Amino acid sequence: MSDKTVSLFKAIELRQQAKAAGKKVVFTNGVFDILHRGHVEYLQKARELGDLLIIGLNSDSSVQRIKGPQRPLCSQEDRAIVLSALSCVDHIVLFDEDTPQKLIESLVPDILVKGADYSVEQIVGADIVLKNGGKVLPIDLTPGKSTSGLIKRIVAAYGAGEDGIQKME
Repeated sequence: MSDKTVSLFKAIELRQQAKAAGKKVVFTNGVFDILHRGHVEYLQKARELGDLLIIGLNSDSSVQRIKGPQRPLCSQEDRAIVLSALSCVDHIVLFDEDTPQKLIESLVPDILVKGADYSVEQIVGADIVLKNGGKVLPIDLTPGKSTSGLIKRIVAAYGAGEDGIQKME
């Protein structure tokens, strides 16, 4: 796993240290399968909102329940390593649940962000963050940049065979 991937226990400790130092902790979550420009710009915007960015990363089993048996395309270890290469990402915490509710309840970040395709009322954990004096901010997404769109373009470009994609020669 990446050096930025930490246990929930360690994330709570880092969160408490940041709070004691007067630093703002930003939290977001997602699958981040096939990392692309939209992800990078979103995470950069999130990090600019505070001093520390913690990402809740869906485990492989969580992704399969949410997105189906074909996903994720990249393993949780691979996704964590790629995310950890981004300078805007400070820490990554894997979670097995379908939502990051328990993670958010444990960390109580100062700022909770999600893509602007969600309203504040739809963002999991918003009630916890707001109740504790934090902010919940939807962030504009980069138009036309999504993993689903990228997968569709790949399949369209290379054709779908029995195994989903024809062998490239």
